[in-house]
Amino acid sequence: MTLPAVRDWKLSRESIIAALALVAIALCLILRVVVPSAKTYGGFSVSDWPLIIGLAFGGTPLVYQLLNQALHKEFGSDLLAGISIVTSVFLHQYLAGTLVVLMLSGGQTLENYAVGSASSVLQALAKRMPSVAHLKQGEKVVDTTVDAVKIGDHLTVFPHELCPIDGSVVEGHGTMDESYLTGEPYLIEKAPGSEVLSGAINGDSAIVISATKLASDSRYAKIMEVMRASAQRRPRMRRIADQLGAIYTPLAVTIGLAAWAVSHDPMRFLAVLVIATPCPLLIGIPVAIIGSISLAAKRGIVIKDPSVLEKLSTCRVMIFDKTGTLTYGKPLLTEVAIAPGLTEDDVLMLVASLERYSKHPLAGAIVEAAKDRKIGLREVAELSERPGQGLTGVIDGRKVMVTGRSQVNEAELGGKFARAEGGLECIVVIDGTVAGVLRFRDQPRTDGKAFVRHLDAKHQFSRVLLVSGDRDVEVRNLASQVGITEIFASQSPEQKLDLVRAETLKANTVFVGDGINDAPALTAATVGIAFGQKSDITSEAAGAVVMDSTLERVDELLHISHRMRSIALQTALGGMAVSIIGMIIASVGILTPVAGAVSQEVIDVLAVLNALRVAFPPKALTDYSAS
Repeated sequence: MTLPAVRDWKLSRESIIAALALVAIALCLILRVVVPSAKTYGGFSVSDWPLIIGLAFGGTPLVYQLLNQALHKEFGSDLLAGISIVTSVFLHQYLAGTLVVLMLSGGQTLENYAVGSASSVLQALAKRMPSVAHLKQGEKVVDTTVDAVKIGDHLTVFPHELCPIDGSVVEGHGTMDESYLTGEPYLIEKAPGSEVLSGAINGDSAIVISATKLASDSRYAKIMEVMRASAQRRPRMRRIADQLGAIYTPLAVTIGLAAWAVSHDPMRFLAVLVIATPCPLLIGIPVAIIGSISLAAKRGIVIKDPSVLEKLSTCRVMIFDKTGTLTYGKPLLTEVAIAPGLTEDDVLMLVASLERYSKHPLAGAIVEAAKDRKIGLREVAELSERPGQGLTGVIDGRKVMVTGRSQVNEAELGGKFARAEGGLECIVVIDGTVAGVLRFRDQPRTDGKAFVRHLDAKHQFSRVLLVSGDRDVEVRNLASQVGITEIFASQSPEQKLDLVRAETLKANTVFVGDGINDAPALTAATVGIAFGQKSDITSEAAGAVVMDSTLERVDELLHISHRMRSIALQTALGGMAVSIIGMIIASVGILTPVAGAVSQEVIDVLAVLNALRVAFPPKALTDYSAS
């Protein structure tokens, strides 16, 4: 049986136990209403029979599992729950025992779902990767499996298909979207000799590539490989209930055994265990978590792994991927350099009139800039867009071309048209003469600097890192604008993963990213936060997904986590304190087992009511100003 199969079995078994306990409780309550209380069958009240069946088929496997944990010296809050189930059977408190079964199996179902998320990431990665390649044999194209492709084989990649393997272009011109893999927010032009990456999305033109690597060695396969390694090596944090239960469980058992030893009355042991049932841990903390998940959802934040809410406030290192997190993830026109005798508006009018017909990634930025300046656009004649050569057209009798630097005589590009250190650019040629250069950058978020600055003061983050697959000059430019001093540029997914692992060994980390290339790092961090819905793979790898991709929502998530942990600890510690007082009273014989059960129910109600406070948001969930 494979590991994913084992996980699915656990999830199925414990879900069935939770459902069985829920049905048993419902039937018990219905029978108590419709059947006289004196009615018995087989020596037991009719209303107790659903509970007895539920305990037999649901409580027995849970108690057996907890007994194994005890034999391995694993003493958590759930172990005391197992003792409580057994105790409830001896006391004929079947309803209380079945409630404990429901809470225990429900909590384990939630935990198994979170633990199994790593396998779903790998499934999403595998599902996205093409299994078929179009092998070119002379004038024919024959489909074959990607695994059968050999180095040197020529493959045709049709428009809008995923590139099946790493290679280089041998025929055709076009563009590819590599943002999922590299983090770059732009389409990358491809011409003969250009390298292509497996998993990249081809543009509007078919191209022919020569395979330079086997499928097993391709970029996409390497990401899957590091993803698997990350999932297997990811350390599992102890949950709040486990940490508190490790102290509470031995204490409760010790008090019960001492009461039995001193009084020689086993009923005192049972009374102590009944009131010691850790419902503030088993019920109060899950209620606080569920309430916080609901509050987060209302703010556009999807909590995929509930443990994120427990761990986030313990993190001390924040690691940002560059593109789409601290930037908007789309190019913006930042400079229009023009030749003498022209104006910026004239050049922008001509270029935008052409670009409104183009699907090039920079076209939208140019048209938007013209719109912002309220520049009217003109009709275009003889429009042409040849792959790799740029966009041309005739406007008011003037021939206009928007192209790349490689298509223009370098002698015409000196001085103010020299290549900039960072960002992207396009060259404008009017009537055969270079008329200007348009330069673009992926703009930083307006609130980025304020958000980064407040992480230390308000959330106790001691370090903030910026990591990116982008060039050093681009990363440094952004870092200087948002106030980050620790930067790591030109990072591959493997390097990002190694970096996050190293940092997580020193302190709990938060990694914020939005591309497939971020998936391994998102999994390796203590908490992974994905921005938006750019990739289902990234969303699966992350513990939380910020749907509308704003730093304000990240700040709200930090506050929701801190508030949840605070209220959960209040609920658990307060409930435990009251239970300990009750245990002491029961140990001297003042509380009978039945009275102890009633007292524990009162404690449970108070714990749940306190935990429910998390669902009611405070006046503000952010504490930084974007200005």
